[in-house]
Amino acid sequence: MKVAFLTAGGIAPCLSASIVSLIKFYNNSDVSVEFIGYLNGYKGLLKGKSIKIPKDLHEYEDDIYLFGGSFIGNSRVKLSNIKDCIKNNYIKPNEIPLEIAAKQLVKDKIDILHTVGGDDTNTTAADLVGYLNKHNYKLTVVGLPKTIDNDIIPLKQTLGAYTAAENTSRFFENIVNENTTSSRQLIIHEVMGRHCGWLTAYSAYLYMKNLNKKSFIKNIGLDKNKWAIHAVYIPEKEFDLNAESVRLNEIMNKYDCVNIFLCEGAGIDNIVKEKEQNGENIKRDAFGHVRLDEINPGIWYSNYFKNKLNCDKVLVQKSGYFSRSAPPNKEDLELINNHAKLGVECAIESISGVIGIDDDNDKLSCINFKRIKGGKPFNTNKDWFKTLLKEIDLI
Repeated sequence: MKVAFLTAGGIAPCLSASIVSLIKFYNNSDVSVEFIGYLNGYKGLLKGKSIKIPKDLHEYEDDIYLFGGSFIGNSRVKLSNIKDCIKNNYIKPNEIPLEIAAKQLVKDKIDILHTVGGDDTNTTAADLVGYLNKHNYKLTVVGLPKTIDNDIIPLKQTLGAYTAAENTSRFFENIVNENTTSSRQLIIHEVMGRHCGWLTAYSAYLYMKNLNKKSFIKNIGLDKNKWAIHAVYIPEKEFDLNAESVRLNEIMNKYDCVNIFLCEGAGIDNIVKEKEQNGENIKRDAFGHVRLDEINPGIWYSNYFKNKLNCDKVLVQKSGYFSRSAPPNKEDLELINNHAKLGVECAIESISGVIGIDDDNDKLSCINFKRIKGGKPFNTNKDWFKTLLKEIDLI
């Protein structure tokens, strides 16, 4: 049996760990397996670039768990976007990406393909299964769900998200101390999340939870409220900027600073509309998504609040690359191993799908590719989120 691995999309704190965990469970089975990894996701599959992965890789499990990213590399490639594949020289002008990728799998004699990625990665894998089945080549594809946004339908929790939230919180623990460098300082912590505010919300919750464990000395200026979060803006929760300006100005007057957790997707439609009306060209990736790293939502909000809060200094900091590059924490490693174990069992039984905790029954299952979609909104009715908002309201 020949098994291939492919990691795609943005990186997350689960990629290398997922591969080594899958290999561990294959070696625990009675099946004889050969492993390869396609380099840089679907780009490597299209270009026919892969490496052999040693069978004993799992013996270095603890060492590999200490690394973030993916040792076989990632890329953002959409096989159905023919123009983009041609533009980037992944295929020739007369070729079809899906066909080229499928033929490479046949050429390499792959029996099982494990994709570790988000909704685009895994739905593309489903297209490969369908194409090869039509051409009488049986390929089993078992995906593991990766995204720090935690926004895949119908999955309860995606791999890497817990670690990303922990590191997003830790990032701000240092950044917040910058409020001591100036009077009337505004700090905007911009957090990744295109349509879903889970990462922003959960990292803010973790930050405040840790803050509550610290001791403060008010009479020398170490006031807990100066180090607290004063606003959390996410796509799922509407907010009135005029009303927020009034509220935050009162906080600024009282504590000489304002600290905001901003999900990069919060209010993004209004920002894009304004930029397009000003004649700016909005860049998009291969999937048609607005390239948020070039939109700079944090800068837009800082410009909006600067005068309204009469700021002496404004600081915008992005934690995205810091948090998504981290090695997996214990919470994620437990998820990864549970997902990998079932993933191998399903692969050996020739059952294709995405491994995940199904929102419908709260069970770890192999979920049909047809049910996988992106853009799952964060549930703002979570008790921990309500606790966070109450704490902010009391400041």
